[in-house]
Amino acid sequence: MTEIKDLAEKHRMVSDMFKLPKSKEAWEPYRLTDEQVAHFHEEGYVSGIKMLNEAQITVLRNDLEEILDPKHQAHELFYEFHSNESTDLDSVLFHSLGHWRITEGFHDVLWNPAFVMAAHQLLDSKPVRFWHDQLFCKPAKHGGVVAWHQDYSYWTRTIAMQHLTCWTGLDDATVENGCLHYIPKSHKWGLLDAPELAGDMNGIMAYLTEEQKAAFKPVPIELKKGYATFHHPLMVHGSYKNESNRSRRAFVLNVFADGTISNTDDELLAGVPPIPKGNKMEGKFFPLLFDAEI
Repeated sequence: MTEIKDLAEKHRMVSDMFKLPKSKEAWEPYRLTDEQVAHFHEEGYVSGIKMLNEAQITVLRNDLEEILDPKHQAHELFYEFHSNESTDLDSVLFHSLGHWRITEGFHDVLWNPAFVMAAHQLLDSKPVRFWHDQLFCKPAKHGGVVAWHQDYSYWTRTIAMQHLTCWTGLDDATVENGCLHYIPKSHKWGLLDAPELAGDMNGIMAYLTEEQKAAFKPVPIELKKGYATFHHPLMVHGSYKNESNRSRRAFVLNVFADGTISNTDDELLAGVPPIPKGNKMEGKFFPLLFDAEI
């Protein structure tokens, strides 16, 4: 039997999928503009950031096909694996966490220069530390919803709130195949209760004020494959069903600023040893991705 390698042991790239810039000048092409950063802070998101070329997309698509199999030899390394998390019996939503530990492609994308530089800027130029990854796959014709929610409503086990989410498509994402939608400026509403992630699309409405309901005007984030959108941890977002003839596959990278601490004595992620409440989030499962010194 082949030995299972846990890539969480490696806090650096293990393939040649990306080239890490060696100087401050070499990092410059990856920097967001002042206008993009301002849009993020005002609206709660910034979209249309190129993350991957065609070859890199192909690598990740192949990795995805490999790990979709529940009988994959490294399956035990997932934090979560849901072949179908949808509560609608007629829909399918594949959702997993932890695949960065399994394939070189999904491991190395954490250190993608375009990702870590943007994350560094959007986290107020602080060092960037990894939180966890996710995969969301909506098959053609019967892809399920991801209900309206705020990411941080599921993450209060970590504080302070200095988190960031990056969603990158492995397919073109359109209104027809269930692209992400945002409620602009909703990151200023404060922390809301957490609805069931793959349940009632509009479950969050029960937690909104009349003023918030009036401002609830979804904006679709259509993206070409290989492009990303970043959003604030309190941004209300979700995605509708995929009833088109095209799949909608995407991966998510969640990070926080270095110095974030554990807010629980329980497990932070399934199978990960607890970090005692009040202690810094660090170690094998939470690598430092980008240092502010660069």
